[in-house]
Amino acid sequence: MLRWMIVMVLALALFSGLRPWLEKLGLGRLPGDFHFRLFGREFHLPIASSVLLSFIALAIGRFL
Repeated sequence: MLRWMIVMVLALALFSGLRPWLEKLGLGRLPGDFHFRLFGREFHLPIASSVLLSFIALAIGRFL
């Protein structure tokens, strides 16, 4: 369980760093991605982009 939590934190940090580059590709602006401002802070919930990236990772994993 601890190993999966470490992997998730590292993946989240990686995607946070790559977010500007991924937004240029169109990820983060899909219809299921939510952006809202609350108390002066901007929050991003890229649900559709996460599902798309997980399907891509699954497809790559199946072929390898």
